[in-house]
Amino acid sequence: IQKFDPAGNYVSQWGSHGSEPGSFLRPQSLAIDRDDHLWVADVSNHRLQVFDLAHDPPQLVRVWGEQGADPGQFSYPNSVWVEEKDEGRVWVCDMGNHRIQAFTKQGQWLGAWGGPGRLTGEMYQPWALALDSRGAVHVLDTYNHRVQRWEPAIASSQKRE
Repeated sequence: IQKFDPAGNYVSQWGSHGSEPGSFLRPQSLAIDRDDHLWVADVSNHRLQVFDLAHDPPQLVRVWGEQGADPGQFSYPNSVWVEEKDEGRVWVCDMGNHRIQAFTKQGQWLGAWGGPGRLTGEMYQPWALALDSRGAVHVLDTYNHRVQRWEPAIASSQKRE
């Protein structure tokens, strides 16, 4: 990961190519939470990595996830989003499993929804997600060529085990 100043000048970098903690295989998405932690979707390692930006270089705080389809496992987690309200849930676009998963910041699994398909509520390799100011979850449903939206009450109550 490389860091640049506001003028675009190179400042520093950290991490390397690999599968050890602190290394990456196709880092795809970044999010920064209110605790100044940088969340990285480490796609081809099928995991999330969290770094504390208060250190130089940033210090690895947490790594979680492994390849699979069970709750809390990932198959190419392409996008991560950290809520800034309440407990700050972490939302992950789990592309290879055609679903969205929700976690606490500590990595406790809260639920998932989606699954392979083309019907409303199903997904075909979702690529990215974002939350709007009302807490609705918007998902880029790549191979269905659409964006799907789940309202806050629906997204918070979805759970599939």
